[in-house]
Amino acid sequence: MTSDLTPAPPQAPAASGVESVTVLADEVRRRLYGFIRRAHRPVTREEAAADAGISAKLAAFHLDKLVAAELLTSRYDNPGGIRKVGRKPKVYEPADTEIRISIPERRPDVLAEILIDAVLDQQQGEDAQLAALRTARHRGEELGAATRASNRPGRLGPERALTLSESVLEAHGFEPDRQAPTEVRLLNCPFHQLAARSPELVCGINHSFLGGFLTGLQASGVDAVLAPRPGRCCVELRAAAGGASRSAPATGA
Repeated sequence: MTSDLTPAPPQAPAASGVESVTVLADEVRRRLYGFIRRAHRPVTREEAAADAGISAKLAAFHLDKLVAAELLTSRYDNPGGIRKVGRKPKVYEPADTEIRISIPERRPDVLAEILIDAVLDQQQGEDAQLAALRTARHRGEELGAATRASNRPGRLGPERALTLSESVLEAHGFEPDRQAPTEVRLLNCPFHQLAARSPELVCGINHSFLGGFLTGLQASGVDAVLAPRPGRCCVELRAAAGGASRSAPATGA
C-alpha cells in the first residue's frame, strides 16, 4: 500500500492551503478558476477572458497567478486537438490539487488510510484492532525510514533523533514542543475528533504509528510514550531510560 506520509517539502501543507485561499480571495480569479474547472477541457486565456468580461491580457495575469499557486496547470496546445497555423495558444486546466486548511491541523485521512489498509491486509487469527495497530506501526516505519534516507543522519543519539523528529512531526500537524533536550511533547492530535469518539483505539494507533516512526528512523534511544493529557496528543517522545528504546507496543505481529 502506498502512503502520503512522506517527509514534507520545505513548505508545509497548511501553508500551501493558505496561499491558495489567498489567491482565490480575488473575485476575478475565483471566476476564472470556476470557469476552467467547469469546462472539463483545456481553456485558452481568450475563452476565460470572455467569460469573465475582461481583456485577454488581464486574464493572462490572473491565470498565471493561479498557476503559480498550483491551482491551475498550463501548457501550449491546440484546444480540441485542432491543428492551426502558427504558435500554439497557452491553455489552462485545473491542477490535481486539494485545498485543505485546518487550525489546528487535523488529518482524518491518515487514520482512514490506516484503517482501510488494516481491513484489506488483516491476517488470519488477527482481530481488527491488532490489524490496525500493526498497520499503523508499519506506516510509521515507512515514514521514519524515508526520513532517514532523505536526511542521512548517521548514528542518532536521543537529542539529535528528537531534533530530526520535530520537523517531520511538525509537518504532519503534531505541533511538537521541546520541553527539554530529551523530551518532546505533542501539543496537537491530528486525529482529535476521532480520538474523542474512541480514545483507546485511536490513541493506540497513534502510539503504534509514532513508535514505528522512531524504529524506521533508527532512533533507538528514544521512546514513544503514552501520556494522555486534556487538549494534547496522547503520545510524548522521550529519551529511553538506559538508552534502550521501548517504543514498540505489542501488536501481535
